[in-house]
Amino acid sequence: MKNLKTALIQHGTVAPDIERNTATAEKLIREAAENGADLVLFPECFLTAYAAPDICEKLLPIRDIETDPQFIKWCENALTEDEEHFVRITNLAAELNIGVVITGFSKGKRYPQNTAWIIDRDGKVILKYSKVHTCDFDWERYLESGDSFPVCRFDGITMGCMICYDREYPESARELMLNGAELIMHPNCCGDMPPRLKELSVRAMENMVGIAMANPPSKGMGNSCAFSPMVWTKEGFDNTVFVGSELDETIYYVEFDIDEIRAYREREDLGKYRKPKAYKKLV
Repeated sequence: MKNLKTALIQHGTVAPDIERNTATAEKLIREAAENGADLVLFPECFLTAYAAPDICEKLLPIRDIETDPQFIKWCENALTEDEEHFVRITNLAAELNIGVVITGFSKGKRYPQNTAWIIDRDGKVILKYSKVHTCDFDWERYLESGDSFPVCRFDGITMGCMICYDREYPESARELMLNGAELIMHPNCCGDMPPRLKELSVRAMENMVGIAMANPPSKGMGNSCAFSPMVWTKEGFDNTVFVGSELDETIYYVEFDIDEIRAYREREDLGKYRKPKAYKKLV
């Protein structure tokens, strides 16, 4: 199997201008395709922008804000897979024969969800993942949480997603590993990156998966990155594939050697000798 060349989109969005954000996404996907990328990974909530109505910042009980006109509009504007801007992305993926991990607020049962979709080279959605660990200490408490960590097959590779705060919970990557994930795509939108980079490094190591993360540029943010599961290598004890700068608005390209990852997973033991009977507080 050839390497998987992944384009990490380190680019900001304009809230809540979905037309402009979609046009930007299209431009970046075309650029990534021209540079030979197999898959394009966007930061968290790229199409819709990672923003909520001002009333959400007050952290009031949901019953006190759900009749607010701005909140209602925010819910109504959440994406569906037949919405015109989303369809533009799927059509472009098919036109360029490229995979895309696109992100935005999607319609839930009643309130929006924070969602990442993996789109195949033929423009079909092969995975929809909604953020399980919503930031309930802040305005994300008004989102509907996802309830599972699904995986899909892209170019013969088993792949899944985490979103931002999911990273802080080891169960996220472990559940993906148990579901067979070989690579994890990680859309992000946050700062204070140094300890978070260490978390991603550990998640990759302890689950023997590759991880790619895309984050918008800003002071304390950026650092779009990739980590390999392979810690013990002839180069030393570091599984960092790449870490970008904080401030550059750009596309970074990283490659995952899938055959090498699979060989490593076959011969190493992390995650293989679990003792679930002892994990009495996990479920």
